Amino acid sequence: MRDHITEIVIFTALFLLVSGMGFVAARWRRPKDMAHLDEWGLGGRSFGGWVTWFLVGGDLYTAYTFVAVPALIFGAGAAGFFAVPYTVIIYPLFFLILIRLWSVSHRHGFVTPADFVRTRFDSPTLALVVAVTGIVATMPYIALQLVGIEAVLKTMGVTGEGVIARHLPIIVAFAILAAYTYQSGLRAPALIAFVKDTLIYIVIIVAVLWLPYKLGGWGAIFDAADAKFQASPAPNDGIILNANNQVQYFTLALGSALALFLYPHSITGVLASKNRDVIKRNMSALPAYSLLLGLIALLGYMAIAAGVKPLPGTNPGSVDSNTVVPVLFDQQFPAWFTGIAFAAIGIGALVPAAIMSIAAANLFTRNIYKEYLRKDATHAQEANVAKITSLVVKVGAVACIVFLDPQFSIDLQLIGGVIILQTAPAVVIGLYTRWLHRGALIAGWAAGMSLGFWMLWQIPNAATGRRHFGGSAFPLSEFGFDSTKTIYVGFVAVLVNALVAVIVTLALRAAKSPEGADGTEPSDYFADEGDPRIERERTTTVDNISST
Repeated sequence: MRDHITEIVIFTALFLLVSGMGFVAARWRRPKDMAHLDEWGLGGRSFGGWVTWFLVGGDLYTAYTFVAVPALIFGAGAAGFFAVPYTVIIYPLFFLILIRLWSVSHRHGFVTPADFVRTRFDSPTLALVVAVTGIVATMPYIALQLVGIEAVLKTMGVTGEGVIARHLPIIVAFAILAAYTYQSGLRAPALIAFVKDTLIYIVIIVAVLWLPYKLGGWGAIFDAADAKFQASPAPNDGIILNANNQVQYFTLALGSALALFLYPHSITGVLASKNRDVIKRNMSALPAYSLLLGLIALLGYMAIAAGVKPLPGTNPGSVDSNTVVPVLFDQQFPAWFTGIAFAAIGIGALVPAAIMSIAAANLFTRNIYKEYLRKDATHAQEANVAKITSLVVKVGAVACIVFLDPQFSIDLQLIGGVIILQTAPAVVIGLYTRWLHRGALIAGWAAGMSLGFWMLWQIPNAATGRRHFGGSAFPLSEFGFDSTKTIYVGFVAVLVNALVAVIVTLALRAAKSPEGADGTEPSDYFADEGDPRIERERTTTVDNISST
C-alpha cells in the first residue's frame, strides 16, 4: 500500500497544479470582457502556433487514446493499429478543408460548423440537424475521458463499495474541471495542454526505452505477442493483418480520420487560431503526435510480454481491459514515476473533456438557443448560456459513467463516430460547392443515420454477451456477399448519405424546389488575418462587448 500512497500523492499534486492553472487561465491573454462567445468559447480567436499545436494535439490525443488503443492492441493485435494511419490521414484533410472553414468563419463570425451550414445553405433546419448531431456525438466522447481516469484510480486502489463511492473521485475531478472551464473557457484547456503534452511525451519516451530493455528486447516482446495470438481461437487475431480484417482496417482508418475532424471540439481548436498560417504550420507539425501514438500502441504488446492481467470489471467474472496500461506501469516502474504516468493520463482527460464540453455548449447556444429560443440574445447572454450548458454537458457525461456499464460507454464512442460522419456532406462538400440541395442534405443525413444504426444494431459482441451495438465491424455476408470480411459501419453509412443527397438533389432541382440564398462569397474562403472586413467585424464586436 505504501507504493500506492506515493502514486496517489504525486497524482493528486499534479492534478491540483493543473486545476490551479485552469483557474489562473482566466487572466491569461485576458480581454477587456469575457462576456462574449468569441472570448469564452474560442479564446478570442487569437492563439498562435505553439498554443494551437498543444491545444489541437491535446484535443485529439486523449486519455481514452492512452488507455484504449494499447488495450485494443493487447486484445486484438494488429487491427488495433488502425489508429496510427488514421491520425496520419487526418492532417492533409485538415489542411485542405479546415483552412477554408477558418477563413469563412472568421469573416462571418461563425463559432460552430452549424453556423456555416446555416449561412451557406440558408437553412436553419439543416443547421439544427448538424448542431444536434454534433452534441449527441460529443457526449459519449466526454464520458470516455472518465473511463481513462477511472482506470488509473482503480489501479491505485482508489475505489469504494457502491455506485456513488466507486465514482466519487471522478465526480470530484469533473466538478473541479467544470468550475475552471466555467470561469476561463477555452483558455483553460489551452494553458493546461502545455503540461499535459509534456508529461505524456516524457512518460512514453521513458517507457519505450526502459520497458524493452527490461522485457528482453523488442524481439522478445513481439514473440510473446505472436505466441498469445497464435494460441487464440479468434481467427482475426495476430500481430499482422490477415485477409479477413484488411477491409475493416482501411475503412475504419479512413472513416475515423474523416469523423475526427468533424467533431465539434476539433473544429473549435482550429477556429481559435489567429490566422491561416498557424493552421498550415500545425498541420505540418502535428504528425509528431502520430509517432507518439504508434509508441503508445506498442504498450499493448509490452503488456503481453510482461504478463499483465487486467483488473476485474464491474460485472462479476468480467475484466476491465482499460486497466492494461495502468497495471503495466504499476508493475514495471517505481511508484514515483508511476504516479507521474497516472497524472499524465488523468490530465490527458481534462484537456479534451474541457474542449468537448465548450464545443457542445457553443453548438447549443448559437444554433438552438439563439436560433429558436431567443433571437435577440446579446453577446453576454450567449456567453452565459454557453457556460451553463457546458456544466450540463459534464453532468451528463458523469451520469453515463455512473449509471451505465463503462464498457457500454466505449461502444457508444463507436456509435458517435458513425453519427458525426453524417454531417460530412453538409460541412465538407459545402465548403467547396453549394451544388447539393439543402433538402437533399437533410434526406441524405436521415438515410445515413438510419442505415448506420440498423447496421450497428445487427452487430453482437461475443466477449461481453451483448446482442446489439457490439462494435463497428459489419459482416459483408449480411449484404449477401459470400465473404467472411467485415467493413466499418460509418464508411458505408456516409457513402449512402452522399448518394441519397445527390439523387434527391436531382429530384428537387427537377421539381424546382427553392434552394435559398448563399450568404457567403468565393473570397470568404481565402480571407486571412488583417482582412479589412474581418477587422471591421472585430471592431464592431469590441463595441458590442463594451455596450453590454
